[in-house]
Amino acid sequence: MSDKVYTDYFYNSKDFDKNHGMGYKELHIPEGVEAQPLIVPPVLEPDKQEYNDVWYTIESQEGDFQFLPGKKTHTWGYNFPVLGKTMVLTKGQHVHVTLKNSLPELTTYHWHGMEVSGPGNDGACHSPVYPGEEKHIDFVVNQPAALTWLHAHPCPSTASQVWMGLAMGVVVTDANEAQLPIPKTYGKDEFPIILQDRIFHEDNQFDYKADYNAMGIFGDTPVINGVVRPYVDVTTQKVRLIFLGGSNRREWRLHFSDDLVMTQIGGDDSFLEHPVKMTKVLIGPGERQQVVVDFSDYKEGDVVNLYTDDFKLVEFRIHSYEKDDSVIPDTLFKPYNPVVNPNSPVPHVTMDNHNMINGKLFSMQRIDLKQELMNAEYWDVTNTNDTTHGMLHPFHIHGAHFLVVSRNGEAPYPNEQGVYKDTVEVAPQETVRLKVYFQNTGVFMYHCHIIEHEDAGMMAQIQIVDPKDPDKKYHLMDMETLTKAFAEEKGIPMDEVYCPGMDTEGMAVKGEDHTMDAFSGASHH
Repeated sequence: MSDKVYTDYFYNSKDFDKNHGMGYKELHIPEGVEAQPLIVPPVLEPDKQEYNDVWYTIESQEGDFQFLPGKKTHTWGYNFPVLGKTMVLTKGQHVHVTLKNSLPELTTYHWHGMEVSGPGNDGACHSPVYPGEEKHIDFVVNQPAALTWLHAHPCPSTASQVWMGLAMGVVVTDANEAQLPIPKTYGKDEFPIILQDRIFHEDNQFDYKADYNAMGIFGDTPVINGVVRPYVDVTTQKVRLIFLGGSNRREWRLHFSDDLVMTQIGGDDSFLEHPVKMTKVLIGPGERQQVVVDFSDYKEGDVVNLYTDDFKLVEFRIHSYEKDDSVIPDTLFKPYNPVVNPNSPVPHVTMDNHNMINGKLFSMQRIDLKQELMNAEYWDVTNTNDTTHGMLHPFHIHGAHFLVVSRNGEAPYPNEQGVYKDTVEVAPQETVRLKVYFQNTGVFMYHCHIIEHEDAGMMAQIQIVDPKDPDKKYHLMDMETLTKAFAEEKGIPMDEVYCPGMDTEGMAVKGEDHTMDAFSGASHH
């Protein structure tokens, strides 16, 4: 492994979210919050398992959770009051899932980073599960070890439902990971770090409607794995941290005290081909990064802090540990790098303002691109924001992985080379070339992962076509049907439904009028 250590975030600091206003909030710890252990989400136990088949039930449910002193916060979660239990899958498994909605309104179950067919299994806007109902899906895991995640994705109230807590980790393991000499004992030397921020109102409650900002909501209180002021007891010399950018809007610019080196070993959907050493890493909404930290230079009783900018997020309290001489290999993973047919079209995707793709608002009935199954193509993705007032837009594709080929014609950043990704930050006036590969047919979305932006219409759809069945048709949900369902659930007229952001397809979907009394159940309690 190279001894070179990168000491910056790679991105231009003028593009950081804190440097262009638009509702940015500084983080703080509310008065009276004491440090408490980081919650390690428990592993979700299967309903049953037979040979290579495994069955699970994932229930969206209401709950109450003690974030702050005083009254508990009303939350939504998966099999848990907030966030969810970690689902652990193995490459090659046939997975059967019962999706159970015990919430007061419709929701969906999107497998972010999982390569499954669409639109039904992918679980975005076209696959609502209504209150009190269940839906059954199944898929075969055919991708390498990674942290993927499950989150709500109902158009156009994805942001409000994620804000309430609907997000959980879905870990994929494989034979390659099993043989790597890296920390991999969950909850001891391997920890998921789900990075989120929230705003707490009277009696410690969420009020998404009051906080709504079309540019994306910043919380002012950090919430890491559901804990406001967490610490980790370090009992091994080396620790593996799996970061998930789980915020609606905020970027996390992470570094340790003493500029402790992090060795990045993984990205969104795979390990890196070669590890990269760094002291700083930026994680945008939707992104995942895995790093190994070596605490060998510290002694029992020391405290090492993880920061975002200059704000302390997590304390790592050093305890006694055994010497660890393991060495991270120079090669961790061999990505499949398919050849692109030179005759294949190169789609040019633009992210415009805060609410459009290629100059259009999202339409649930419109197919914007088509691509052939198992046929890799280059995509050129441009952020058209101006460099003075623009922002980094995290571009995400459902149901696929991609390789980052170039940034404005230059080499990608070191920690995005030789790794499967599904989300990439694109700077104002920058064009990022991707090599995109789908191994499942269906209709999939691609969008900005600032969640208020996708809700506002910065989203489009691609159909993946099997040459053996080129005319296959898919049932696509429409905004009128969804709006009617929200209205019936709330017992209000359709034109009073509050789903902030989108106003497309002739539907008067509310988002700007904050004087309304009727709104989605996810928006206010």
